[in-house]
Amino acid sequence: MPHIFKQPRILFVTPEVSYLPKKMSTMSSFLKARAGELADVSAALIYSLYKKGADIHVALPDYRTLFNNHESSSFQRQLSTMGSCDNEARVHLAKDQIFFYKEKIYSDCNQENIKSALSFQREVINTIIPRVQPDLIHCNDWMTGLIPAMARKLGIPCLFTIHNIYNNKALLSSIENRGIDPAYFWQNLFFERQPLNYEETRGSNPVDFLASGIFAADFVNTTCPEFLRELTQGQHPFVTPSIKQELSNKVGQGCASAILNCPDGSRLPKNDTYLFKNYDENTHIEGKKANKILIQDRLGLSKDPLKPILFLPSCMDKVHNGSYFISTILYALLSRDWHQDLEIIFTAKGTIRGLIEDTIRDFDLTNRVAVCKPEDSLLRTAYAASDFLLVQCSVEPVSSEEITGLLYGSLPIVHNNNDNNNDNHQAVTPLDVAHNSGNGFLFNQSDVDSLMSAIDKAMMFYNLPRDVKNHQISRIIKQSHERFDHAVTVEQYLLLYEKMLKRPFSRRDIL
Repeated sequence: MPHIFKQPRILFVTPEVSYLPKKMSTMSSFLKARAGELADVSAALIYSLYKKGADIHVALPDYRTLFNNHESSSFQRQLSTMGSCDNEARVHLAKDQIFFYKEKIYSDCNQENIKSALSFQREVINTIIPRVQPDLIHCNDWMTGLIPAMARKLGIPCLFTIHNIYNNKALLSSIENRGIDPAYFWQNLFFERQPLNYEETRGSNPVDFLASGIFAADFVNTTCPEFLRELTQGQHPFVTPSIKQELSNKVGQGCASAILNCPDGSRLPKNDTYLFKNYDENTHIEGKKANKILIQDRLGLSKDPLKPILFLPSCMDKVHNGSYFISTILYALLSRDWHQDLEIIFTAKGTIRGLIEDTIRDFDLTNRVAVCKPEDSLLRTAYAASDFLLVQCSVEPVSSEEITGLLYGSLPIVHNNNDNNNDNHQAVTPLDVAHNSGNGFLFNQSDVDSLMSAIDKAMMFYNLPRDVKNHQISRIIKQSHERFDHAVTVEQYLLLYEKMLKRPFSRRDIL
């Protein structure tokens, strides 16, 4: 009898995801919870691994309010019983009341975020891992930072992916109070200071989530090579010495890598089913024009395909004062005479959304500034409709947002973390029309003057003769499609999984 190859079982643990494969669960079309880049990267990797035939399982918080847009009782019944009668279920929801009524993934209250993280990890550790019995666990960012320590105790290989440098800490006593028993794996955690014993450190020595994930994981990766270098060389002022040291240790052990995360094939303008009109590098003029008119109409902006659109796909950098930034940037833009035709689209929820709506109303900007919820259909149309994309965040590496912008012909305006070298950015280099090179605009400080200088350069480019401008956009779309290949991203993760498991995957596509 021939040997039947059994695929290794992967448990993918993430606090957010923007979409899931339709065949993965009967509820896949509803299970969407996005705050930013992590959701997009997670979704693209899960989708492609599943399509490749990997035995992939997903652990995700049960955000019932976020999932359910229509409040139907049948939906609630389906959601509450999801997976309970299906031994083959691949999507595993961490159930706790702290998730059920959330209207956004991350709270403005940091203690609330810590409670959410602990509740999520409790369910993964106590319920989901025993149910799934994975061969490998793939954790993502600080909200999963305790799981690698548990995985090491269980002898399960664990990959920890760092998407950004947000972080939090909690005492062992607080971890206990949320239903986790850290005494079983506390030696694999990373503390603020060297612990003497469990009792001594329990109530006075906080556990560092991000450092613990790095310390305990078998392998660590970042989502772009430049970010790994920046972290180990201490170029981010927000990165603590302990995180820098632990990551440097992993690099020294040959247990750290960087994989540039690219959007999957469904997020290319020639394939995107959400677009009003598809296009490629040869047809972008008419394609972007049609999508611009559509989104202007949907959001109440002035309908004119010749008006430039600046798109902000996520608001705002948590390290900075988002309220101050929004009000200041709008004032700065509106005070420039030649910006009078510029239209701005924000994507936001919660308090930031309310602030933007108040600003729009107070300044009577309804036909020039709009704010929309982070719904996938609107996001994709905004990429296709916009001319420029502002990614203000300074605590993330190359994001899927700026790469998506390049693929859709929306030129990125991005924060350059390396202030000493204006050209040293992983995805975006300064646009140089004379030399037919570059693809975007960089600013070096997190202040409005530096940002406005970058936007000034973007508008100067927009006002170039159409044939000159359109040639550059065609070049950028073409080069981006050649450079940012999601198939390469997936293959790199599969090779990394194989290295950790010391066994192969079979590659096949599920139709």
